[in-house]
Amino acid sequence: VAQDRSPFPLAAVLIAAMPLPPGAIALCASDALRDGGLAVPFEVLHEGVPNRAFAVRHEGQVAAFLNRCTHVAMELDWQPNRVFDASGEWLICASHGAIFHPTSGECMGGPGNGGLVRIALLEQDGQVWWLPDAHTVAPEVAAGHD
Repeated sequence: VAQDRSPFPLAAVLIAAMPLPPGAIALCASDALRDGGLAVPFEVLHEGVPNRAFAVRHEGQVAAFLNRCTHVAMELDWQPNRVFDASGEWLICASHGAIFHPTSGECMGGPGNGGLVRIALLEQDGQVWWLPDAHTVAPEVAAGHD
């Protein structure tokens, strides 16, 4: 019986070779998202309404949310694409100070009313992909269905 002497386990090779889900949209290069750094913004239609969304990285994990505070429907940014607090540990709404967990979107303090609306992402082969769903789609995809 031959032994696999590859430096990569078979499971890692299979995961890397998996095809992207249908409808996946390239969002940004993986290195565009740094832990606690600037968000990468993108436009979405959420339940038929145009919204901005953003992607961030925290402790190596990527996450994306609608850029809409749950207290008052205002964008979180305190400066363009800056949604983390000064520590880089929490997402913060610049308007009223609601604090959200950067990977779950759960409201951790302040006047928020529930968690942020999460948007599915996949990171594969040095690229971050957005996975639209029944509630959140790309504006150009929705326009093509009129």
